[in-house]
Amino acid sequence: MKEISITVNGTLYDLSVKPWATLLEIIREDLGLTGTKEGCAVGECGACTVIMNGKTVNACLVLAPEADGKEILTIEGLAQGDVLDPVQEAFMEKGGMQCGFCTPGMIMSTKALLSEKAEPTDQEIRKALEGNFCRCTGYTKIFESVKEASRKLGR
Repeated sequence: MKEISITVNGTLYDLSVKPWATLLEIIREDLGLTGTKEGCAVGECGACTVIMNGKTVNACLVLAPEADGKEILTIEGLAQGDVLDPVQEAFMEKGGMQCGFCTPGMIMSTKALLSEKAEPTDQEIRKALEGNFCRCTGYTKIFESVKEASRKLGR
């Protein structure tokens, strides 16, 4: 076992983890935060996207010991009580989801994009979301959601 300390959604956790455990397993199984999804387990679908130290990562590809000392933001960390984050609101208002399985990863990638680029172009949105796959939509509503989130954030 390996001792690690990670901050997830503002809370510090001291954990004893298997060295081969992934960040995704820690988030879901040890911390009980099931909004981050496992889709492919090989970094191809983006369902497990979280923000680690300000950058998006596929939690299924990060070994838990690699997250030691890092700050992690998951989908559960966006809302403030009953008040949704503007990105979450935009996805709901613009219908940027169907089954919802990919939505947490899409939202986290959008959150990271908008923290770096106030008014992203279509090409910048496409680049930011290129690792997030949706099997239900044609991405039009997702793009509209990203643009609405940018407007909501006053950018």
